[in-house]
Amino acid sequence: MQKPGKATDAVLTPAEVCELYPIFRNPQALADLRYRGDGPDYIKTAGRAGRVYYRQSAVERYLDDRTVKAGGQRAA
Repeated sequence: MQKPGKATDAVLTPAEVCELYPIFRNPQALADLRYRGDGPDYIKTAGRAGRVYYRQSAVERYLDDRTVKAGGQRAA
């Protein structure tokens, strides 16, 4: 069920993120980013051994924040 006023946002597994965004080489590369405290925001299910998921909007936001315009300026 969709919350009122909130747009639909796909929830992706690490493998799906890597398939859609080849800049993330593989799920282990995403895990390394998480370990270092970098990378897109993610969802972690309960417990230490819980599964990790990413909202597509969080991945897009992460990439947008790192997009550099020609001439070395960050994109607006």
